[in-house]
Amino acid sequence: MEQYTHEDIPDYQMAAWLMAVCWRGMDDRETSDLTLAMARSGEQLHVCERLMPVVDKHSTGGVGDKVTLAVAPLVAACGVAVAKMTGRGLGHTGGTVDKLESISGLRTALTREEFLSILQEHGLVLAGQSAELAPADGKMYALRDVTATVESIPLIAASIMSKKLAVGASHLLLDVKVGAGAFMKTREAAHELARIMVEIGQRAGLYTEAAVTAMEQPLGRAVGNALEVAEAVAILRGEGPADVSQLCRHEAAELLVMTGAAPSHEEAERRVQEAIKSGRALAKLAEVCEAQGGDPQQIEQPERLPRAPVISMLTAPRSGYIAAIHAERVGLAAMRLGAGRFRKGDPIDHRTGLLLQAKVGDYLQAGDPLVEIHARSEEECAVLRQELLACYRWSENPVQSGPLIYEILTPSQKGAS
Repeated sequence: MEQYTHEDIPDYQMAAWLMAVCWRGMDDRETSDLTLAMARSGEQLHVCERLMPVVDKHSTGGVGDKVTLAVAPLVAACGVAVAKMTGRGLGHTGGTVDKLESISGLRTALTREEFLSILQEHGLVLAGQSAELAPADGKMYALRDVTATVESIPLIAASIMSKKLAVGASHLLLDVKVGAGAFMKTREAAHELARIMVEIGQRAGLYTEAAVTAMEQPLGRAVGNALEVAEAVAILRGEGPADVSQLCRHEAAELLVMTGAAPSHEEAERRVQEAIKSGRALAKLAEVCEAQGGDPQQIEQPERLPRAPVISMLTAPRSGYIAAIHAERVGLAAMRLGAGRFRKGDPIDHRTGLLLQAKVGDYLQAGDPLVEIHARSEEECAVLRQELLACYRWSENPVQSGPLIYEILTPSQKGAS
């Protein structure tokens, strides 16, 4: 890895090796060795040498996934430090950095010294991915993107875990999304990715758990950067949509139990609820936003967040139960409004997006509100209407939404339901 990072190994040789990995795979030991070499290819933060415990949480990405924005301050408000380096969105899955940058003035590009200082002072830092952290991964990912070698579970696992190991937290919770709106489309593939990452963490001395969670329909109701920040604020006030609120509380509690900060999941859930009810969790998010140059009033009063000039309601075309909402298509529709990127480096419009007025299992009459479109123009709204309607499947009979969490994998079990 050191030779490739320093360009002593040419891209054509690395491309051939990546193709061989895609065809032949790697065993667990080989994947772990690759991950460690990538982690050591650049700067390492060793945050657990400053604070102990200190946790990290990572999601493989989905539509409407604002979980990190709520879980991180929830855990920090319960007394466990959170060191979070996160990325930008590409394609239909949004990025936490883009959501954070909806907040006026907030800086996510922090120096090593700033990152560690904010973490020590506030017990929480939310930063963008450093180019100096696991630089081998950045070079390899760019090459994988142009050589059709992205879809390899060992390479995906090594890419994610190399950056986590370089941050150097003591505990890591992974949220591996599966379904129409996720990169992993099947339960089997999601389980294997989760299993390998837990194994890598165990070999490297990083206590790692993984939750395999559903991404068939968008998570929560908001899809789009400023809209998702506002929904994260609602979650921290105890007023968020049921599905995403449940997931946030569960993952926050899991991190408290993992670190020993709570003796049981029941006690952890109680502490999480108390952090919400007391207002400490919301105050912690406002505090760290201010520490990173952002306007804390936009957290305390989310109506101050950027707002699209045109807001238009799409209504239900028929009466019936919502049987399915195709998450990936909803994400693509939000992208066309400017809320996401088709290519790396594309600008995004933090104001735009979608607010779902109903979810799977809800019954609507024809003409009831279905999706609130936040757009830059009336023309964009008009163009998107049929595309959005095609995201929905209807039923005459009652429909139950599926489970939110399929399984939790731990180092000792690697597959407990």
